[in-house]
Amino acid sequence: MFSEHYKFENKPLPYAYNALEPYIDEKTMRLHHDKHLQTYIDNLNNVLKDHPELQNMTLEQLIVNVPRIPESIQVPIRNNAGGVYNHQFYFANLINPSNKEPIGQLATYIKKTFGDFEIFKQQFKKAALSVFGSGYAWLVIDRNGLLKITATPNQDTPLTQNLCPILNIDVWEHAYYLKHFNVRADYIDDWFQVVNWENVNDNLTECLQL
Repeated sequence: MFSEHYKFENKPLPYAYNALEPYIDEKTMRLHHDKHLQTYIDNLNNVLKDHPELQNMTLEQLIVNVPRIPESIQVPIRNNAGGVYNHQFYFANLINPSNKEPIGQLATYIKKTFGDFEIFKQQFKKAALSVFGSGYAWLVIDRNGLLKITATPNQDTPLTQNLCPILNIDVWEHAYYLKHFNVRADYIDDWFQVVNWENVNDNLTECLQL
């Protein structure tokens, strides 16, 4: 998913726009994917078009190498490459119907780290609610192979903290306002109903192999 480079394209969702109903509504999915994500992609391509030396870099490479690219474009690269990465990661880890609970190695890791799934959900929801304004909550693996919950503002990513993401929730208001208005907590509860735990388990496996 993240091996592509300039010129970036907005790939179709891996499910229908209404596939996550009633938890995430069709109109939100259309606007979120076709408008918000598309804007980040367009902005990123516009920045990169005049910098051929950066055009073979993947999203991850752009994000982690921001301090080493021309200072004049560091902010738009960080914001827009992060916006593309974070959105693509978010959409890829949703499905309906969902297993509702972690599976495989992920289930073992969550039990070992948090005690049980319900405790994990409470802590993850707390992290998602703690984001002031816009941002994301993440489940990540650190370089010691430990599972952690973290949060990032705006379109920042855990990649710059040397953390490997395995799950995220978008808590920008555009991700939930049409259905849940300003009640972020209800959106988080609904989001838990459509997490693709099989994908998240695969993400964990990939992170542990790095």
